[in-house]
Parts: sequence; C-alpha cells; structure tokens
Amino acid sequence: MSEELATQPTETTPSPQRMTYEEWQQHDHEGGLSEWINGEVISIPPPSILHQRIVGFLFFLLQGFVQMRRLGVVLTAPVVMRATPNGNAREPDVLFVATEHTDRLTHRELSGPADLVIEVVSDESVSRDRTDKFYEYQEVGVREYWIIDPRPGKERVDFYILDAKQRYQPIPVPEDNIYHSTVLAGLWINITWLWEAEPNALTALGQVVGIEQLVSVIQKSSPSS
Repeated sequence: MSEELATQPTETTPSPQRMTYEEWQQHDHEGGLSEWINGEVISIPPPSILHQRIVGFLFFLLQGFVQMRRLGVVLTAPVVMRATPNGNAREPDVLFVATEHTDRLTHRELSGPADLVIEVVSDESVSRDRTDKFYEYQEVGVREYWIIDPRPGKERVDFYILDAKQRYQPIPVPEDNIYHSTVLAGLWINITWLWEAEPNALTALGQVVGIEQLVSVIQKSSPSS
C-alpha cells in the first residue's frame, strides 16, 4: 500500500445532528423518518416492503376492531409520541390510544404514552426495539408492547404487559399461536397470519369479530343503507 493511500482519511458514520426539540419539529427530514433522542436527531432508514406489509396488516386489523367498538384511535408512523414532557420523541410503527386518553393527542403529536405500541423489527432496529425502546416504553407507562420480527429465518413475536410494579412481563405464546391482547379486550391475533406471503387483513378481522358482525357494520355504513 502506498504512503499516499495509507494516509487517506477513513470514512466514518456521520454524527447525529444535535438540535432542540422545537428545531427538530421544524427540520426538513427530506421525507424520511427520524426520532429525537436526548437532543440528537436519529435518522431511520426507509423500511423494507416486508416491514410495510406487516405494519399495514396490523394497522388494518387494529383499526377495524377499534372503530367497530369505538375504543379509541390507532395510528402509524410517522406520528410523534412524546411520552413525557421533556422526554424523547419516538415514532412507533403502530400505536393505540384508548378513548379515555385521546386528550393526549394534539394536532402534531401524542403528548403522553400510547396504551399499546407495536414495533416491527428491521435489521438496523434490533437493539433499538428490543433494548432502548423496551426500557423506555416500560418507564413511561406503555401498558402493552409487541415486538414483531418478520425477517426471514428470524420470525419471532414477543408480547409484554406492565405488571403492578410497572415492569414488563413477557406473555408466552400459546401452543395454538393465538395471542389475546390485555389492553384491547376481545382482540386476538393468530401469529401465523404474520408469516403468510399476503395476509388478508379483512379475513382476519372477520375471524376476530365474527363475519356476521363485520358484514352488519359494513352494510350500516354503506351510503345506500
């Protein structure tokens, strides 16, 4: 190796930008997602198609269930959740806010914790979802936390709920692969749906609430009804 090449500076990962929360709110993120963590802007790479497919399925399922029973609001990223007044600003993949807590929603963000948060793991988010956000969501009082890893060969789902001491307790996945939510009473999900090539969210919702009830709601909401 020549001396000239040996003295070339090595490429380093750009340092996160530092700015105030107010500056971050006004910052042009060039259409990408970012989170404001301890005064630094953390850019999040564009999600994969697999990631988006899972998020879309979960949003449709939860949104349909919540709307039918008028339980609150379901949102997806990019939406800011700032669980404490001076805390970090996260952008969960999917979140649910119960009716009694919708006063936490402003025109720009969720000012307070969601009742349920779902994060879908990507290659670059493993540590962030399983460690950083796990302890942060526990500390701020997110009552139920789902971590879904759909990466080929690493398929895994973890469910956590807060106990009386405000600590997350893991909920073992039953042998039948059906998980019943604690926060959303009556909502259940068959984990095998997540691994299907093209999961049908409408069919899944019909199984959860009952086909007759789903058809009835659709008919009542039809303009011709």
